[in-house]
Amino acid sequence: MPEKTELISEQVGAYLAPRIRSIINAASPPLWAGLEEIRLRAERPLAVHGRWGDFFLNEKGAAVPPGEAYCPSGEDLERSLQLISCSSLYAFEQELRCGYITIPGGHRVGLCGQAVLEEGRVVRLKHITGLNYRLAREVVGCARPYLPLFLDYRQGRVRHGLIVSPPRGGKTTFLRDLTRWLSDGVPGLGFKGFKVAVVDERSEIGGSFLGRPQLNVGYNTDVLDACPKAEGMMMLLRSMAPQVIVTDEIGHEKDISAIEEIIHAGVTVIATAHGGSQEELLRRPGLRRLFQQQVFERVVFLGRSRGVGTVERIIDPRSGRVLRQPVPAEGRVLTWGS
Repeated sequence: MPEKTELISEQVGAYLAPRIRSIINAASPPLWAGLEEIRLRAERPLAVHGRWGDFFLNEKGAAVPPGEAYCPSGEDLERSLQLISCSSLYAFEQELRCGYITIPGGHRVGLCGQAVLEEGRVVRLKHITGLNYRLAREVVGCARPYLPLFLDYRQGRVRHGLIVSPPRGGKTTFLRDLTRWLSDGVPGLGFKGFKVAVVDERSEIGGSFLGRPQLNVGYNTDVLDACPKAEGMMMLLRSMAPQVIVTDEIGHEKDISAIEEIIHAGVTVIATAHGGSQEELLRRPGLRRLFQQQVFERVVFLGRSRGVGTVERIIDPRSGRVLRQPVPAEGRVLTWGS
């Protein structure tokens, strides 16, 4: 079976214009292993971002100052768009309205150009001048050491949780791994999998392509893709009988109201939010309301002190305590949902 890096290079490379693909492949050492983003901007330097930082590339794949970098042409962008959309952008009208298209493997291509408005709302994009390939990478096991903190053994349930980080801080990666463990269960921790439902508004958690998750979110997980969070949470509550509902980047008033409905129905909510501290979260009215109601039982703060996705601390906001990983009672086995 090919290495994961090889799979990613094949998946993403197939949707890059040939000239751009050859530049990335020519880079030495190979960029694919740590690559996170490839940015194509019409007539401006080709930029890449990864674990090693941000660089501009010339035609030989070498890192150079921006003035010496290769500048993708309109033809490069047009060819890339044809590959991404199978030569039919009209078939992706909904995705264009959201500003991105998901490709096989769960990778997302963000688009910039001219917005077309109807009654003050964006209905599509035209004259595309920028493409941002964001590579989907799973970090299997990153949430595993902290899983016991989310388990309420006495009541046989999952605790309400919030994963917090600045943009590109690893919160969706952590959330995906936590979702997988909660769904599959861990016999060594004495619990079977829960019924988990994911509202994946921007196709980042499951990385769905044609509605099918490309990333591993667990055997016992249902994914509602490309649906607004608030509406999706209520749909899943009514139709899928979940024990846990997972969603990304909450904050709007509608999201907060939906979460209040869900927790009053006895379903656990685990979500993410942008922020660097609890103080920052409390400046946002909707999130402040949830903290005032003591909804969340666990809040995970991620940072970059030891690299992207570092778990800086986990708190119990109800008591304000900084938590340590608990160990379940020896030999204890729980029998809730499977």
